[in-house]
Amino acid sequence: MVNKNSPLPIYYQIEEEIKRQIDSGELSPGEMLPSEREFAEKYAISRMTVRQAITNLVNEGLLVRQKGRGTFVQRKKIEQELKGLTSFSEQMRSRGMEPSTKLIEFNVVQASERVARALQVNIGSEVYELKRLRLADQMPMALETAYLVQENFPYLNKEVAKGSLYEYVENTIGVSIDYATQTVDASIANKFEADALEISEGDPVLVIHRLAYLSNEKPMEFVKTIYRADRYTFSVDVKR
Repeated sequence: MVNKNSPLPIYYQIEEEIKRQIDSGELSPGEMLPSEREFAEKYAISRMTVRQAITNLVNEGLLVRQKGRGTFVQRKKIEQELKGLTSFSEQMRSRGMEPSTKLIEFNVVQASERVARALQVNIGSEVYELKRLRLADQMPMALETAYLVQENFPYLNKEVAKGSLYEYVENTIGVSIDYATQTVDASIANKFEADALEISEGDPVLVIHRLAYLSNEKPMEFVKTIYRADRYTFSVDVKR
């Protein structure tokens, strides 16, 4: 309830009411909130006041705006430990979620200096370039751009690229994946990334660059993965 005679600002009262509904289970993770207009009419307040309350809760991470859809109660973030080498599919299945892949591009390109250095091939060598949208329970989670040495993937095609490359390498080709090096950065989504991930342009994202190696010490893939910051958090154990 909103008490207009209270010394507490109305936007703050709206925030606390939404928090109460989330804590009590009246609003469930992933549930869409009423529109600003509905809030304004229900409490006889301005939409600007409602917008301020919702924006504050979005900034706190309790709510999330989805472009063209509305505002939703934030789902619990997926916590990914930065230890052990697992594929996206393995990560999602371990959490009881169903992974899937939308193949955006499948190309053979000439390796740039950076890609060539990472994959230990000559500049201009032909490598596979895959752009893939990774989903969990049909929700976009990550956008990948991967570069692969052609000779390591003799039968790679679009159908194979729609599944787990790690499973393909180990189960079909019969080669073990040994280890990877990776870095994590913070960034903001450009228009292409935002449209693919169904977030707003300028929203925060987490970026991982990974270079994975086969058991024969040859590079397997050089991949840049952009994760939705509202759905992912990374953790690492450290010991003194």
